[in-house]
Amino acid sequence: MDQPEYSRVILKMSGESFKGERDFGMDADTLKFISCQIKSIVDLGVEVGVVVGGGNIWRGADYEQTGMDRSTADFAGMLATIMNALALQDALENVGVTVRTQSAIEMPSVAEPYIRRRAIRHLQKGRVVIFAGGTGNPYMTTDTAAALRALEIGANVLVMAKNGIDGVYDSDPRHNVSAKKYENLSHHQALSQRLEALDSTALSLCMDNSLPIVVFDIFKSGNLASIISGEHVGTLIHDDGTGE
Repeated sequence: MDQPEYSRVILKMSGESFKGERDFGMDADTLKFISCQIKSIVDLGVEVGVVVGGGNIWRGADYEQTGMDRSTADFAGMLATIMNALALQDALENVGVTVRTQSAIEMPSVAEPYIRRRAIRHLQKGRVVIFAGGTGNPYMTTDTAAALRALEIGANVLVMAKNGIDGVYDSDPRHNVSAKKYENLSHHQALSQRLEALDSTALSLCMDNSLPIVVFDIFKSGNLASIISGEHVGTLIHDDGTGE
């Protein structure tokens, strides 16, 4: 490939992606696989930012249902994303990728504070930047953090990695064998049909700023590099999607 289709990307990784076949926590082999997929596009000269979730360690919504204050539960979830960011940082360094982790919650002994201009400079120097701590605010998901960081750093695309699901469907393909996969969608279609590709706030941000989104299965080797090369993989959500 002579020239990647996208020169700067944000990859959104859910916390659940880190646990592999485990019920909880992180799986070392899974982290290594993810790191190798990221390295494959770094080696192409693509500037890569990664936003990580924390659902493999803590899901704030579950604790809110038990009576915990929503803000408290969300802040605990932000701490879980920092744990995942540090684990991914280590895995990337082990495969030879230079990494900087920035946190929306100041924690100077383990991560840089999130500073937009510094993040962009890291990217320009070929470093992967992991964005942890969500947006730093409760009531905001890490999907929204991914959309926000993508816009702030001037990414060409938001790439949403899914765990074993190869795109956006009209219902959950794990429970409905007749579920229909969308190859292309507009932002408006995804919002109006309430498809669970990412949350509505993130979708609205991307729609208002014409940022394309690709939803794909991270665990099929080569998928990420194929997206960067311009091949159609998964589901593309953009301004003029056809919904077919």
